[in-house]
Amino acid sequence: MPDRCEVLPGDCVVARRGGGLLWVDAPGSPALVAALHACLGVSGPGADRVLAAMAHQVSRISDGPVSFALVLADTAGGSGSGVALWSGKGQPAVDGVPVSGSAVDGCTLAAGFSLGQTLYVGPGQPAAAMPPGVALDLVEGTVPGSGALLQLAAAVPPAVAVPPAASLPSGESFTAGSDAGFGDSGHVASGPIGQVGEQTAFWRPEPPAAPVLRFDDGMVVTVDEDLVLGRRPDGHDLVTGGSARPVPIADTQNVLSSAHAAIQRAGREVSLVDLGSLNGTHVAGPEATEWTQLEPGVPHPLSDGDRLLLGWTVITFEQPAE
Repeated sequence: MPDRCEVLPGDCVVARRGGGLLWVDAPGSPALVAALHACLGVSGPGADRVLAAMAHQVSRISDGPVSFALVLADTAGGSGSGVALWSGKGQPAVDGVPVSGSAVDGCTLAAGFSLGQTLYVGPGQPAAAMPPGVALDLVEGTVPGSGALLQLAAAVPPAVAVPPAASLPSGESFTAGSDAGFGDSGHVASGPIGQVGEQTAFWRPEPPAAPVLRFDDGMVVTVDEDLVLGRRPDGHDLVTGGSARPVPIADTQNVLSSAHAAIQRAGREVSLVDLGSLNGTHVAGPEATEWTQLEPGVPHPLSDGDRLLLGWTVITFEQPAE
């Protein structure tokens, strides 16, 4: 099943539903966008016939030349294959290799091609370096973007059952054979040397989930290191020095500073710092009705549910429970 979809900033439309991806660059053709988006629910055998029929309708429902790419990934059925329909500059690529198909009424249709770990739809090839940790949960919906990269999750191995303590023979004890995961245990017994040993499982709890920033446009950023947020944060000293990761924010109103604010981690504590922004950085608690402006350079500890205001961008801070 798809794991997550990363979306690049832009004016196009990208969407994901189940095992399908859509990229559309046709702002003057809402009917085309709606029709292609409806096809995301189609998967499995026969999907190529549905998309072939859709290709016949493109010229009728579109307003002039359009570019789009619609890919249906049949991951739920276990086949690991895909069906794609595209036109113009939106061509799918699997693991960086463009998908090829046959012409159908001015569009291109491909079916039965094998899917790898990543699937890209959009104009040209995916960006060489996509921001790590920047993801949108597109289980169902649309967002603006210039391309979409779908990462296919690997199968989760079955868990090893831990034998109950009551089943251990009297007078015997077990120690874990490895602190790195499941493995054979060292067998310490009161019986004679050479007695056949038994197996047990050593369990290590998963580390606590990292906090996240949830943007009002649906973007989710994992706070697994220090961050610099702004219109063009790449040039800030924290980023160029390697101590923080840049998180660019689309700013159509030109109210954000290039490096507006920073997110700093100290263990599980996360703080928000205004970096001397022109219009200020504001914060409000989950139930607050007014914003509080931060003093530049002074860290403000964040709690679960706090809201951040950078320009006109509202961000919610989420801290998973320990």
